[in-house]
Amino acid sequence: MPDEKLSTNQKAIQINREARRQGTFAEIGAGQEVARRFFRVGGAAGTVAKTISAYDMAVSDAIYGPAERYVSRRRLRAMLDHEYALLLERLGAKRENGATFFVFADTVATRKAEGNGWLGIKFQADRGAEPSEIFLHVRMLDKENERQQEALGVLGVNLIYGAFFSHHEPDALIRSLLDNLTWERIEVDMIRFAGPAFSGVDERLMALQLVKEGLTEAAMFTAQGEAIQWAEVLYKKPVLVQRGSFRPVTRATLDVLERSLEQFVQEPELKSQTPVVLMEMTLRHLATRAAVSPTAPPPPLGAPKRSEGGPTLSSDPIDPTDFLHRADTLQALGQTVLISNFARFHRLASYLSRYTQQPIGIAMGASHLQEIFDEALYNQSEGGLLGGLGQLFKNDNRLYVYPHLDLDSGQVITAENYPVPPHLRHLHQFLLESRCLRPVRDFNGDLLPTRRLDVLARMQSGDALWEQHVPPQIVEVIKRGKLFGYKA
Repeated sequence: MPDEKLSTNQKAIQINREARRQGTFAEIGAGQEVARRFFRVGGAAGTVAKTISAYDMAVSDAIYGPAERYVSRRRLRAMLDHEYALLLERLGAKRENGATFFVFADTVATRKAEGNGWLGIKFQADRGAEPSEIFLHVRMLDKENERQQEALGVLGVNLIYGAFFSHHEPDALIRSLLDNLTWERIEVDMIRFAGPAFSGVDERLMALQLVKEGLTEAAMFTAQGEAIQWAEVLYKKPVLVQRGSFRPVTRATLDVLERSLEQFVQEPELKSQTPVVLMEMTLRHLATRAAVSPTAPPPPLGAPKRSEGGPTLSSDPIDPTDFLHRADTLQALGQTVLISNFARFHRLASYLSRYTQQPIGIAMGASHLQEIFDEALYNQSEGGLLGGLGQLFKNDNRLYVYPHLDLDSGQVITAENYPVPPHLRHLHQFLLESRCLRPVRDFNGDLLPTRRLDVLARMQSGDALWEQHVPPQIVEVIKRGKLFGYKA
């Protein structure tokens, strides 16, 4: 793709003029905004084979089969598969003329507050090729339905154009999705690539790319490396999340999570529900300079790519190989991974609360309480410290605080004795008494002296003592893959 961004109409015109791709547009929930773009610029006869909009639920079920949720990945899948099979059945003979086929589909719900939906394309990258696919989940952030519909039309054209002209370069495809849009209007929080055109694509890197490029504040993938959308995992479920750099995961890191989880599942508010467990890596943890100190407060993030109120991205480089090393070790633990640009804990809790009203627990070491009580880390536009804590602890959220050993003084710092400034002592006591801060009681004191950077240094110098500080399944993965600069 050229460096200069094309307008939405220019992209639609280029596709129409080439007239080498024919397809179906199946759109439910926001009009036929994407197809309309191709009709409006002219010359659509060579591109648009059919448009359909099965708004009525009974009609939709008759065509695509019954559905529990009409705005869902499953419904999008049914639409793409049905329309693609029908397209080949009716136009398959045109293969002889060099035509390639595609189906674009979306199923969305526009609302005054916030819309959301699924978009996808199933297409042949080359003549006669097996189909490839791209799935997106989006949040439409405009306050008016008409504006949401307009944004959806632009995004749909960007997706189709990217699939046709940038499928060989998925990073560029992702960057182009918000062409002629802004982050205030559209958030893409999940993307999935499949098929022969994307045989070498790692969905974990694509999730990272969404966050790096500012299309979303956070993205998620399973231990199997499959991109997933938040609501598919978190809807109406309690959540426990641990934030860290995980370079590498130590026995101490894992003990923080496991002891916190033991307490969390015993809470009466959970009503015997099994919580979703997430391991979160922020862009700050992934950036090169952030690897210096695992307990230091967040450094300045450099020149923001977004204004205050939206995600602010680090200008530091992120090594994709190093990121995959961390993801591989978390996969060995069977953990779902969250990638975010949330510099502050309250932003993480606020985002999770969009998708579940159940309790949210955050497992952390006592040293990280510095980030909770440091007033300089809160924006006045959000109400400062008290406003941030209001976001952090709403919906009965809580922090599970694991003791921290101060190696210089030998003092064990806990949730109760953490040294807050004098003017915050009453607030600290209130958070303890209201059980917003919950001390982790059953912990392994032998693990308190462990420091991740010491373990990493031993690993990279060939000192086999590092293996005593890392879970056995992680040791095996690191040695087999020679991760993190491991030296035998």
